[in-house]
Amino acid sequence: MPPKAPESKASKAAKAMAGGKAKKKKWSKGKMKEKANNQVLFEQSTYDKLIAEVPKYKMITVSILCDRLRITCSLARKGIAILIAQGLIRPVTMHAKQSIYTRATNLDE
Repeated sequence: MPPKAPESKASKAAKAMAGGKAKKKKWSKGKMKEKANNQVLFEQSTYDKLIAEVPKYKMITVSILCDRLRITCSLARKGIAILIAQGLIRPVTMHAKQSIYTRATNLDE
């Protein structure tokens, strides 16, 4: 292989400047969770669904009512209190963090 021809300082500087111009890495914004647009007050249709369908659920929690009826957690807690007062559901486990209820069936069995 023949020896390379010597390059001028100007051409070396031009090559060095051209090589380092890569695009800067852009950071991803991350995945955004879709914001839940739940009701804060009972509409008549939602209230009717609460009275008719919820007592038929096998397991009833605040989070289940929020998910299925598209209501806020505080509204779900009020709805559960209404159903307990009417005797349509009964508590299974009462805990400070999570309360579980079920449909009211005959307890005399």
